[in-house]
Amino acid sequence: MNNQTNQITETLFEHGETAMKAVLVTTKHRGVFAGLIDEDQDLSATDMPLKQARMAIKFGTTRGVMQLADTGPTSQSKISAVADIPMLHDITAIFAITDKAWEKWTA
Repeated sequence: MNNQTNQITETLFEHGETAMKAVLVTTKHRGVFAGLIDEDQDLSATDMPLKQARMAIKFGTTRGVMQLADTGPTSQSKISAVADIPMLHDITAIFAITDKAWEKWTA
């Protein structure tokens, strides 16, 4: 078991005048996205906007989707171009993302 603990991102990013935080989001349509949400976003919402979003086209992980939140995409992952999603629908889960993972998502 890996005893190393990755720092969960508490870093707030400025997007215009709004403080944002990075998250990993899954949908009932099997979509997996990393992006920024408003700091005060209701995490129980099933629909929400996602800024600077990227989609995992191919996970490329050995430990599943949560590896994308823990350590980020690997050299085997296929990640989309960046785009703002005005409203992402049918959200099934929102994961905290580590600083290390967010750096890889945005590289």
